[in-house]
Amino acid sequence: MEIEKMPDILFAQRNFFAKGNTKEYAFRLDALKKLRSEIVKREKDIAAALQKDLGKSEFEAYETETGMVLSELGLFIKNLKKWTKPRKAKTSMLNFPAKGWIYPEPYGSTLIFSAWNYPFYLLLTPLIGAIAAGNCAVLKPSELAPNTAALTEEILSGLFPAEYISIFQGGAETAKALLAEKFDAIFFTGGSELGRVVMEAASKNLTPVVLELGGKSPCVVDKTADITLAARRIAWGKYLNAGQTCVSPDYILVDKEVKEALMKELKKNIFDFFGSEPRQSQDYPRIVNEKHFDRLQNLLAGENIYCGGDSDRAEKYIAPTLIDSPAPDSLVMTQEIFGPLLPVIAMDSFNAAVDFINERPKPLALYLFARDKAKISELANRTSSGGICVNDTIVHLSNPSMPFGGVGESGMGSYHGKHSFDAFTHYKPVMIKSNLMDIKTRYAPYGNKLKMLKKLLG
Repeated sequence: MEIEKMPDILFAQRNFFAKGNTKEYAFRLDALKKLRSEIVKREKDIAAALQKDLGKSEFEAYETETGMVLSELGLFIKNLKKWTKPRKAKTSMLNFPAKGWIYPEPYGSTLIFSAWNYPFYLLLTPLIGAIAAGNCAVLKPSELAPNTAALTEEILSGLFPAEYISIFQGGAETAKALLAEKFDAIFFTGGSELGRVVMEAASKNLTPVVLELGGKSPCVVDKTADITLAARRIAWGKYLNAGQTCVSPDYILVDKEVKEALMKELKKNIFDFFGSEPRQSQDYPRIVNEKHFDRLQNLLAGENIYCGGDSDRAEKYIAPTLIDSPAPDSLVMTQEIFGPLLPVIAMDSFNAAVDFINERPKPLALYLFARDKAKISELANRTSSGGICVNDTIVHLSNPSMPFGGVGESGMGSYHGKHSFDAFTHYKPVMIKSNLMDIKTRYAPYGNKLKMLKKLLG
């Protein structure tokens, strides 16, 4: 949709929302069911678009995008009635006699920005939360995944009227124009630099925001870890989507006693997954564009390559690469990698690894491979991160019962499962006081009522 129509669309959305249609349970449920049905029908088209944009295999497209969206829709359809109902809240003695309720209330017209690395999943998952919570939505997909963005617009515009759900395509100018408008809530997925821009724009209207950012997610491998299994799961998480994942293991801090064994196992798993020539593998994606290809090549320059390292700019191909012992102040260790380069650094002790992490910005994800329960507890208690996954990578975000989000530089707010519903909901307290009694303690003159007040307040 043309950006010039944005003011009219937003006006229409506010009118549509004011009529109360989106708040009705039946309306929300019908919208979710329509969306699920259409995605099932268009599964092959979605996979083809993702292959064109990022070189994803059909399996990976379903594993990390379409299947995840369908799973989320199934969860919401099953639980929507329960989530939308007001729930009772206790009232204190100070308010006796009274009843308390908490009403889930939609914000209104919401704005959702998506990132390019998982362009279908990262646009649709927050949209599911917005629809279920009873909102209207304006969507801004990433222009770096144009085929997926165009298909998503085709799907959504065929299902929903523009005054309910609208998509605006384009780059920075479109984003700037959208941020100039007043929304009731903003959900942003992307880098921290743009996240600051979004938050600044939102602050002008005191608009609540959820920022899903990223950063460098460390992976600690303790000497008590199962090295064979750790290497397999780290390699899977790192080279999924060619490393273009916000919670991809960014670098490894490994106990010096098991470093060489880990490196050998990582190299072996790269071969097992993608063969001796990953360029020929149908299962290995590509870098999204030349700009990011050049950025990754710059990070790799001058580093000690343990395996991989070969590339082809015309194909936007960079091999799965292991970097041995980079300097802590090198580019590859100070910038978010967001690609298939995996630095490995030996640590003298577990405490040294924890200190290394704590000296840097709080990560979106933190990984630990260990069988020592004391060290698992220590890492959880001594560090701060968006989330921790022990003895695996990435899979923690697939659990709908757990919130997914960052802290500090890695973001604010969370979503997934019920937490997506919460992200687009204001929980409004409603107290209903009885007229049968009117306790006089609160009224002047106060006289000697202080003792009674202290008892009531506990």
